[in-house]
Amino acid sequence: MLRSLYAGISGLRSHQTMLDVTGNNIANVNTVGFKAGSVQFQDTLSQIVQNSRAGQDGAGGTNAAQVGLGTQVSAIRTNFAQGSAQSTGVPTDLMIAGDGFFVVRNGAETLYTRNGGFSFDPSGRLVTADGALVQGWTAQNGVVSTGAPLGTVSLPIGATSPAVATQNAAVTGNLPADAAAGEVIVRDIAVYDAEGNSSQLTLTFTRTAGGWDVTDGTATASLAFVDGVLTGPAALVSGGVTVDMSALSGYANLRTVAISSQDGRASGALVSYALTADGSLVGTFSNGAAEVLAQVALASFDNPEGLEKAGSSQYRVGANSGAPRVGAAGSDGLGDLVSGALEMSNVDLSQEFTNLIVAQRGFQANARIITTSDEVLQELTNLKR
Repeated sequence: MLRSLYAGISGLRSHQTMLDVTGNNIANVNTVGFKAGSVQFQDTLSQIVQNSRAGQDGAGGTNAAQVGLGTQVSAIRTNFAQGSAQSTGVPTDLMIAGDGFFVVRNGAETLYTRNGGFSFDPSGRLVTADGALVQGWTAQNGVVSTGAPLGTVSLPIGATSPAVATQNAAVTGNLPADAAAGEVIVRDIAVYDAEGNSSQLTLTFTRTAGGWDVTDGTATASLAFVDGVLTGPAALVSGGVTVDMSALSGYANLRTVAISSQDGRASGALVSYALTADGSLVGTFSNGAAEVLAQVALASFDNPEGLEKAGSSQYRVGANSGAPRVGAAGSDGLGDLVSGALEMSNVDLSQEFTNLIVAQRGFQANARIITTSDEVLQELTNLKR
């Protein structure tokens, strides 16, 4: 039979594969995190019609005469270029700006994805649209250890922020240098014990001939100023709370002295959360505290094109992908995370429709090879008539 007949058949098969890949790309033009594929062809074995010959005295060498036997698909590559961002406003939607994959757990299998359309299930676990569990690290006392084994990222339902006893307070502002002797200024602030019980810290400032005296009713300190600058003692211990007064000044006509801060707080309940650029799940509590609860992990591969597609925009480790390197977003070559956005498909429709035309014309041309070869065979069979 004619070699061209089988070459045409191989061309039909290869261009059909190109049509399949192109059609799949177009079908997934709006799939979150989808990465487009592309087909590469290579020729198959060639038949030697005449061997090559080295040159000799009186005669030059000749090249081999070879006839190709068609084409085949050498590779179907995946393009992992960054897709465009689509803002959703949903705080659990995450987009990787850069390299890396989310790590998810589906049953007993660990998979990887660029699709960051996540949500919390009734148990507070962060999951994908098909229920796979997003992996990361759980914080201990607000600290995340990225060297620990991966686990499911969870939002602890009913979490509380513990009470913190007040140990330090600060006084700022100005005590008026033109105040009359005996003038009194009183300032109050709420402080807390280790159980979160609130009490009132009251400081009384009394103008004296040499400056100001400050007392909480049990302890007293004398404040002296030179040209408005505090020169005397700058601290007062009141019931275990150290009150720092080093920021006070003593100029005329200003009565702005105030207890500006204290480091204690009552206990608080979780009221909201946010996901930051490094994947940290930060909880905000009713007492004003903000604490890291967990952190989303990312993974990278030496050869991401070696990953095997597992469906649902997910991948599994392949024989040629290399082992995953797991780390936090923004480190070790991993991209940052953008909350409230998703990465769209990186399919270029103009390119895909061009590829569609190329594949169609290639298919038609190879079909023409078959029909032409058939006509030649028909001529051969007609020789017997």
